[in-house]
Amino acid sequence: MNAKPSTTEPGPGLAAYPGDDADTDAAIEALEQQLSMLWRRARSNSYKVARRVHPDMEPAAYGLLVILQREGSMRLTDIAASVGVGKPSVSRQIAMLEQLGLVQKEADPLDGRAQSISLTAAGTRQLEAAQTARKQAFHQLMEDWEVEDLTRLGTLIAQLNNTYTKDNW
Repeated sequence: MNAKPSTTEPGPGLAAYPGDDADTDAAIEALEQQLSMLWRRARSNSYKVARRVHPDMEPAAYGLLVILQREGSMRLTDIAASVGVGKPSVSRQIAMLEQLGLVQKEADPLDGRAQSISLTAAGTRQLEAAQTARKQAFHQLMEDWEVEDLTRLGTLIAQLNNTYTKDNW
């Protein structure tokens, strides 16, 4: 049995892998371009959503608020682990959110040496208002899409996100 020869040459420092061909390369390149555009637009939208929560909030902090909304009170190390970011970076974001009155720290009931972080009442209200506005914007943006297409897109994005957890970089 002969293996299908590669129709493309790998770039410097890259080895060819089974199934590497021109059609796959073209599809991957198109995907990379579309994802790059999507990420730029998502960053821009994240900035707008973060500003809806609080005018001085950094976009990266929005995700931390959503985690606290979903999970309730958490330790800093658990928040950092859930987003896959280092503890110092998350600590800085949490300190900023605390200064803005969106989160609060309390002694952890299971370990008095640790602190538990949770949303304040104001943080909950402001986050929910921003989420409602974001949801309305998505409804308007996607109003011409079929529900089946939206569902399929969500499934494919979930599949892509799961692929990223394989740590093949």
